[in-house]
Amino acid sequence: MNRTDKGGKRVEQFIPPEGVPIDFAIASLGTRFGAQILDMIFTVLIVGIIAFLILYTGLLPASAEAMLTVLLGYLVGVPYYVLSELIWNGRTLGKRITGIRVINMDGRRLTPHQVTARNLMKEVEIFAPMGLLASVGTQSAWENGLTSLWLLVVVVVPFTNRRRQRLGDIIAGTLVVDNPRSVLLSDLALSAPAAASSQAAFEFLPEHLDIYGKYELQTLEDVLRDATKTSNTKEIVQIVRTITRRIRYEEAVKPGQELTFLKEFYRAQREHLESLKLFGTLRENKYHEHTRTEAKKLV
Repeated sequence: MNRTDKGGKRVEQFIPPEGVPIDFAIASLGTRFGAQILDMIFTVLIVGIIAFLILYTGLLPASAEAMLTVLLGYLVGVPYYVLSELIWNGRTLGKRITGIRVINMDGRRLTPHQVTARNLMKEVEIFAPMGLLASVGTQSAWENGLTSLWLLVVVVVPFTNRRRQRLGDIIAGTLVVDNPRSVLLSDLALSAPAAASSQAAFEFLPEHLDIYGKYELQTLEDVLRDATKTSNTKEIVQIVRTITRRIRYEEAVKPGQELTFLKEFYRAQREHLESLKLFGTLRENKYHEHTRTEAKKLV
């Protein structure tokens, strides 16, 4: 994993199994702070509504209001962050609005263990200390001082490392990056030689096209737009091998047909994704179904 600077932004480069390097811009601390504020607003609103309903119905006495708020803050906050990042592939509502996401630091799939670890650490890093400081009179002066020192350390940590990771990210092995905007250009599929032929050289079944998502298609599009790439280019051959293995494509791709295979796979994959979108299904990437499955296990 190489790290380079592009356009003044800190960039992490990953090389996935497909062999095509992918660059992720590290999210700025200002953007992360904005996302956190939005998420806190959302969780406070949810907690407030639930607390009001409980007190309004008289299930608990008014004297238990403070304890109820603290308890609900934990019971609502942790599931909110964990389930959101699992279901939306590393994004909460705040992150979706500000255009950032959480990814695995080694370029692999973001796991439920990582999501849970980084968000439980958020309670230790930020919310629990802030709650202690807000509880006036429950701590001595030196205890407040230690709590304030801990919060200062937590705030300083992202400024001291190049990847802008907080303690929870370091422990979980995650990064917060700008969410890549995958925009499929309209003319590549039409300009592909395979599109003009009456019969395609390769046939792809739905089970072949259910593996990849929009983001991987965008990456493949970038490769196909490179005029210097030929069928015998080592990178092209490796990409074909990886795709055929991953989608379990049994038909052999003969030497010299690698670019034809990729262009026809691109066209078929694009048509498949567009048909899914018509029915309300948006497949962002190859981890789409797995992420949803893992999230359902925690519900």
